[in-house]
Amino acid sequence: MIKPSITDLTKGEFNRYTLALATAKCARMITDEYVNQREIAEHRIANKETDKSIASMINREYRDEKAVKVAVNKLYNKDFVIVGYTDGDIAEEENTEEN
Repeated sequence: MIKPSITDLTKGEFNRYTLALATAKCARMITDEYVNQREIAEHRIANKETDKSIASMINREYRDEKAVKVAVNKLYNKDFVIVGYTDGDIAEEENTEEN
């Protein structure tokens, strides 16, 4: 079983589509941060500013885990927050439009 589950992540506020979009955007941000940290590390090594390895200069979480897994964990821990419509807001708009 996948931890955390989809119901744990959505908590009834968002649908799966919204969760998938948010996870993809978070994963992209994490990947961009990894690339940025790697470029800085490579630059420092090329300029002989440090004798550390590239791996030791990159955040371990970004280096060792898949971006989607990190994104899901950050969403679950509320490090990233989904902002926008909830399923309840959409239902209210549909009811308003019908009246």
